Amino acid sequence: MSGFTEADVPSQQGRTIIVTGSNTGIGFEAARALAAKGARVLLACRSRDKAEAAMARIGAVVPGADLAFLPLDQSDLASVRKAADLAAREARLDVLLNNAGVMMPPLSLSAQGLELQFATNHLGTFALTGLLLPKLAETAGSRVVITASLAHKRGRIDFGNLDAGKGYGRGRFYAQSKLANILHMFELDRRLRAAGSPVTAVGCHPGVAASELVRHIPMGNAIGGWLLSKFLNSSAKGAWPALQAATDPAVQGGSYWGPQLRSEMAGPSGPASRSAGATDAAVARQLWDRSIELSGVDPGLPPAD
Repeated sequence: MSGFTEADVPSQQGRTIIVTGSNTGIGFEAARALAAKGARVLLACRSRDKAEAAMARIGAVVPGADLAFLPLDQSDLASVRKAADLAAREARLDVLLNNAGVMMPPLSLSAQGLELQFATNHLGTFALTGLLLPKLAETAGSRVVITASLAHKRGRIDFGNLDAGKGYGRGRFYAQSKLANILHMFELDRRLRAAGSPVTAVGCHPGVAASELVRHIPMGNAIGGWLLSKFLNSSAKGAWPALQAATDPAVQGGSYWGPQLRSEMAGPSGPASRSAGATDAAVARQLWDRSIELSGVDPGLPPAD
């Protein structure tokens, strides 16, 4: 079967990689695979206990794995700043793999009063990435990986209702946050290229995989999890696009990767499709400016045009 799998991950010896949301699901599997290839992996998670449990699980199958806990609540911008400060103390940083996210919870607000999915999935990613760009730029060939979703194709950015004050729909706001992810990636790529930065921005999506993201979907953990395990991706296979985006030497900036089978829901990783709205430069630029305003983080990259 053609396509990129965990078996294709090259040696990561000497490299340092942050994986957000890595105590479970796709993030855990990505962290395990990267550690197995020799990387120093920082597990960026909210809970120390869960992160340490995940590190113990990885250590059991990867003896001598170089692992560390990075405290990060991606929904809280104060926590994001603290995590970036800690990460910047590392000797080097090769990859920031933005994987953490939340999917279709009941209406909830972040510490800064924004709708939780937009705050966690996009704004936290935007802020962490912007804060770590100087550190990443110290290492040639460094990458930022941003995880989107098939759901981005039905998304629309409602700039007048980012706090859900004018109404909320779980699926609609999830799709909005995932469209924001891919718009962020393409805009970041354009600006990095224009600035001549050594950092590369790459996107991916996991298809439809059995992970803890389904916990907010009614019966998601039971029936949904069973169906996913039978017909679609496991968490380990769902990590393949992220692993390709993070490690494949052939990957270029601005590329987007996802599963190749069952309408991009399962299978090995390869080039993924995107909606026309995902590359709308005007919306991407507006989102960039609004994200700076809401997060207080300016990546310092001027527009590409």
